[in-house]
Amino acid sequence: MSEHRRKPPQPQGGGRAAARRAAQQPSGRRPARPAGSPDAAAHSPSGSYRSPSDPHAESSHGGRAEARRAQRGGGRRRGSDGAGPPGGPGRRAGAAGGRPPKKRFIDYPRYGKRGWRRWVPSWKLVSACCLGCFGVLIAVIGVAYYMVAIPDVAQAAKAQNNVYYWADGSQMVATGGEVNRQIIPYEQIPAAMRYAVISAENKTFETDSGVDPQGIARALLNMAKGGQTQGGSTITQQYVKNAQLNDQSQTITRKFKELFISIKVGATRQKSEIMAGYLNTAYYGRGAYGLQAAARTYYSKDAKDLDPSQCAFLASLLKGATYFDPAGAPEIDPAATAQQNTKNATERWGWILDQEVKDKHMDAAERAKYKIFPMPDKPKKNANLGGQIGYLVSLAQASAKNNNPDIDMAKGGYQIYTTFDKKKVQEMESVVKKVRDKNIDPKKRPQYDTFVQFGGASVDVKTGAIVAIYGGDDATKHFTNNADETGAQVGSTFKPFVLAAGMEYGKRDPNKPASQSDSSRTPVSPDSIYSGKNKLKIKNYDGTIWKDQNGGEWLQTNDGDESYNPPSYAIDLRYAMQESVNTPYVQLGMDVGTDKVKQAAMAAGLRDSKTSMASSSVPSFSIGTSSPSAIRMAGAYATFAASGTQRDPFSVTSVKKDGKVIYQHEDQAKSAFPAAVANNVTDVLKGVVDKGTGTNAKLSGRQVAGKTGTTDGNRSAWFVGYTPQYSTAVGMYRLDDNETSKKREFLKMFGTGGQEKIHGASFPSTIWHDYMEQALGDSPAESFPAPEKIGDKVYGGGMSPAPSAPPSLSPSPSQSPSGKPSSTPSMSPSPSPSSSCSKWDWTCNDTGGTDQGPTTGGADGGISPSPTPSKSKPGHGPGGWIAGANG
Repeated sequence: MSEHRRKPPQPQGGGRAAARRAAQQPSGRRPARPAGSPDAAAHSPSGSYRSPSDPHAESSHGGRAEARRAQRGGGRRRGSDGAGPPGGPGRRAGAAGGRPPKKRFIDYPRYGKRGWRRWVPSWKLVSACCLGCFGVLIAVIGVAYYMVAIPDVAQAAKAQNNVYYWADGSQMVATGGEVNRQIIPYEQIPAAMRYAVISAENKTFETDSGVDPQGIARALLNMAKGGQTQGGSTITQQYVKNAQLNDQSQTITRKFKELFISIKVGATRQKSEIMAGYLNTAYYGRGAYGLQAAARTYYSKDAKDLDPSQCAFLASLLKGATYFDPAGAPEIDPAATAQQNTKNATERWGWILDQEVKDKHMDAAERAKYKIFPMPDKPKKNANLGGQIGYLVSLAQASAKNNNPDIDMAKGGYQIYTTFDKKKVQEMESVVKKVRDKNIDPKKRPQYDTFVQFGGASVDVKTGAIVAIYGGDDATKHFTNNADETGAQVGSTFKPFVLAAGMEYGKRDPNKPASQSDSSRTPVSPDSIYSGKNKLKIKNYDGTIWKDQNGGEWLQTNDGDESYNPPSYAIDLRYAMQESVNTPYVQLGMDVGTDKVKQAAMAAGLRDSKTSMASSSVPSFSIGTSSPSAIRMAGAYATFAASGTQRDPFSVTSVKKDGKVIYQHEDQAKSAFPAAVANNVTDVLKGVVDKGTGTNAKLSGRQVAGKTGTTDGNRSAWFVGYTPQYSTAVGMYRLDDNETSKKREFLKMFGTGGQEKIHGASFPSTIWHDYMEQALGDSPAESFPAPEKIGDKVYGGGMSPAPSAPPSLSPSPSQSPSGKPSSTPSMSPSPSPSSSCSKWDWTCNDTGGTDQGPTTGGADGGISPSPTPSKSKPGHGPGGWIAGANG
């Protein structure tokens, strides 16, 4: 290297003061120094070179790269003056005399770290935070444990009444909070009851601490996910829950409160005290709180006298009396029938006894003594719930609970505002009583008039509010609410849903394969032509004969085995509805698809329930093998009255507690059908009342639409009809559900009330007419909307528009009948109609409709074996006008 490129050694002077000045300079920038000064050489560009002959000489910046980094503020200084080791500004302590950084109590963000490392807490900080949180948690638990109070069993017995109000705001009844509980000491609780509960509910009760952490965690997780709420899993937790009257909400806050109380109870109370508290506060159904009340309610004896078998049954009720009381609770859940509940109770009773043997609380020899289920007594109703009040209260209770699961009516203190119109309820009850007393006489006709039941419901068309029901003779004597689901089939009152499906979805093209049938449908009009022939072979939509799973053909019958308009048998759907002819509507259901018929029925408001909706896989589905309640039928027909707007029937407008509204009904109207479909159904049903099977329901000066219905074997009869204001359904049936009966059975009504056969046109339509006449009173008459033309005049079931086929047998809505075709029965063993009153004379009252269709026999592809009594002439019988052979 040339001599002129060599740099002489740099002076090391300056001392500590120079070092301090150097440290105080901003990194990356140095002030200009005069030439010749001691520092000038150190900071000159040439100073970056080190003389090879001087191993101790170092540059102030460590080269150009170091200089560039220093210029950016992040370089390292390795000065010969010992300014400090590499590490930048954060490491200036040492020989250079740099000041150490000031320590912080919480070093976050971390000092001296760059990038993401600056935001990662140190292990010391994490440990300190965890210890702090744990300490706070312990403190909170300690405070909560100290503050919670142990429940008082005696206080838990003081339940408040629930007050029910009529639609006008006046009080209906105060009930539900009676003190049907008697606290008994531990010594009076049978050991068999304690062991039954331990084996069924909490096997580790005698050794656990009173809480189940895993159960609590599952409940909290389930609630956090929005799933079904769960209760405490130990007897201690359940006792705490039962005794907390003021707060029964299923919330995480209440769960934590319950947990703390359970821990405190488990730590401070004896197991015997906890067991007695639980059994004295538990709810056993039928309004009974505590073991003593349950023993009196179910077995009419004191708790100390219960045997192990009875104790096992009462223990099964703790899982939920709604589903284990053999009396059933269909008003709360339609699935909780007496039969199903008896099965549930029997199975759990046997299981509990077996568990007691397994847990060594009972020996096998004693278990062998209890082979027969200890059937409890029939329910005893509160006297102030007599008449219709008990049915109204149970309906309102179920409605409130279904709309707000947190409502626990059993605890009392609620104000329930209902939709029930006191005057209309009384009117419906008085009308039914009048018809019953005049026509039904079990003493005079025990073979025909025993077990006769009536049920009814009336719904406001514009709101869906249930204004009146008839649930039975007396809620303290007859425990099933007949306005709710009873299992009685609705027969031909189901046909309007078939017609609605035909107009809404249309008839499938027989020339299209099943995969393409939905894409080529023809909307049906009420003027469409179908066969009225009796014993008609029902066809699939493509023209093939329908056969059941055994290969049998379906031969559909009409009521009285009567054929219509031979030899062509061609009748239109309007006339078929008017006279309640089965064969056209069964075939229409096949052409449209029974699945679409079911869809239309559900759109109108019926429920797809196993207990009320029959299988749609057989043709008879279209003529009413389903068994919806009177409430649901009234609500579904209200959908037609409201031009296709559907509202679920409801019975509670609001519920209050402690001055706060905890439930408020909201209108949830939805469109079920286009207005054209609904209004045409109404127009066809007007013809049923004006000149068909429902003329007994005519109201002077008012428009009425409705349909009669009778089922196979004459086991039930219905009339469902409506005006623009109210829709009302009335059902009648014979049901042998006597406690001595081995099974629940619907009986035939041939001869009931002194009539050869009960039809919807007889007692049900009489009740409907008399009730509606009073319910409407002096209110202004209203008219239904005028129907618009809809659909095409299709030909179903092999019918064709051949020249020999007659024109539509009923006029359009704006026309008057110009001709009355005649008919004689064909293929029917029943007598011919009277020559003085032709079947096809629409102005004649001797209407002979048909409601009969195969249900049980027909399901096998055969012919319904029901009797065919002779037709009675129109007249005024004991219960009013009787339309002989019609349903």
